[in-house]
Amino acid sequence: MRIHTAYEGALGEHFADNATDGPYNAHTDRPAMLDLAGDVTGLRVLDAGCGAGHYITELRARGAAEVVGVEGSATLLRHARARVGDDEAVALHQHDLEEPLGFLSDDSFDLVVMALVHHHLEARRQLLAETHRVLRPGGTLLVSTVHPTADWVWHGGSYFDEDRVETRFGDSGTTHSYRRMTMQTFLGELLDTGFALERFVEPRATEAARRVDESRYLKTHRTPFFVAVRMRKNEASRDAFDGPPRPGS
Repeated sequence: MRIHTAYEGALGEHFADNATDGPYNAHTDRPAMLDLAGDVTGLRVLDAGCGAGHYITELRARGAAEVVGVEGSATLLRHARARVGDDEAVALHQHDLEEPLGFLSDDSFDLVVMALVHHHLEARRQLLAETHRVLRPGGTLLVSTVHPTADWVWHGGSYFDEDRVETRFGDSGTTHSYRRMTMQTFLGELLDTGFALERFVEPRATEAARRVDESRYLKTHRTPFFVAVRMRKNEASRDAFDGPPRPGS
């Protein structure tokens, strides 16, 4: 059975609002990921799981030449379209990330961003292979996800449990589900796909989060909520992903 992972209806509306100025999305995850991105001037960027378009507008403001956003939720895509407006350098697509990105060409992006979407998916390895395919050699993949230690603290059991969990989404009265995974699983899948690790961070909320919600700001300074990585697609990693050389090659 397929897992429906898109944030629709009330959940999507709450997320779109919360991601604008919430302590976790706006002031913990996003600053860390944008710092990992570095200078994006002139880059063609894919935002896989673009949500309500917050990363898209940030990337364009920082000089990205073109941003393609892919999102499964009609609710969030409506917010993204409103946020992006008539920016002709942005293209938005509604697409289930559990399915291949067949509408995107090989070696066509300089940067791929996957912010807090990875843990919602069942077809993680397939999506990573697709991001590897669409990135140009030397291109960058940024991924953030829930920190395995946070899951262990919140849900108990064994650190090594990799079950699917249902959890309350903030104060919204809604719930969402995602897959727990160990750090070994998270990094192992990226490395197995052929990416090389460049940077690894465990972000804490910025001071801006303190004015929004001091208690949640402090929580991120006691328990690691997220992990974010910068991965590189290079020729060596491509060769590794393509498998061992054939006899006579």
